[in-house]
Amino acid sequence: MTVVPQLKQHNLPQHVAIIMDGNGRWAEQQGKPRVWGHKKGVEAVRRSVSFCRELGIPSLTLFAFSSENWRRPEEEVNTLMQLFLLVLQKEVKALHKNNIRLKIIGDLSAFSDRLVQSIKKAEALTASNDAMTLNIAANYGGRWDIVAASQQLAIQVQQGQLQPADISEALFAKQVQMAEQPELDLLIRTGGDLRISNFLLWQAAYAELWFTETLWPDFDQQVFSEAIAAYINRERRFGCTGAQIRDLAAENKG
Repeated sequence: MTVVPQLKQHNLPQHVAIIMDGNGRWAEQQGKPRVWGHKKGVEAVRRSVSFCRELGIPSLTLFAFSSENWRRPEEEVNTLMQLFLLVLQKEVKALHKNNIRLKIIGDLSAFSDRLVQSIKKAEALTASNDAMTLNIAANYGGRWDIVAASQQLAIQVQQGQLQPADISEALFAKQVQMAEQPELDLLIRTGGDLRISNFLLWQAAYAELWFTETLWPDFDQQVFSEAIAAYINRERRFGCTGAQIRDLAAENKG
């Protein structure tokens, strides 16, 4: 039996999340302003979405802007907001063409009305797409997610729809972001730091963690395939390589 059929029978991760770190440092290494790195990082986003689509991974979640990122210099934050709006407007047609649903997770109340309307428009356009879901975490924090879920359950208790004793892990899990999607299998962080920085705290409870020194703008199919191969080898003891993952993606694409 060839490698690719074996991999097809094997369980690839159904939900991958990525902390896209290192844009600013990448730009500084090039002698460019930090915002240049964020713009180059968009290319890595395109590569990652395309690779997951080729492999048939149902859900990909990207950490675009955390609730802590508001502390960054005002110029950088403003540029990130402008870039987010531009990418939404520019990329949503390509996502729709490839049957990819776009979902923004996070607290949208801090965003401008223009950005919120652009988000709603993009989500509405792609709502019926079912080949893959791309989740963009924007103004998102794992603690915020847990608190928001707790508040929803508290409201149900207050209204008499639920008894406190009825609250279980399964019931709580239905209230957090992305509850309707596969459980998180693999969490990747680029840029060298070994922490998850308040990202998907509930969802990552049983996820495999994979860290790389690669800065986000340099994150490509080769590095991504190494992460997926590491997941498979840890979880399933299959012993595949990154090259085999890329072969599978190429076959599915063809």
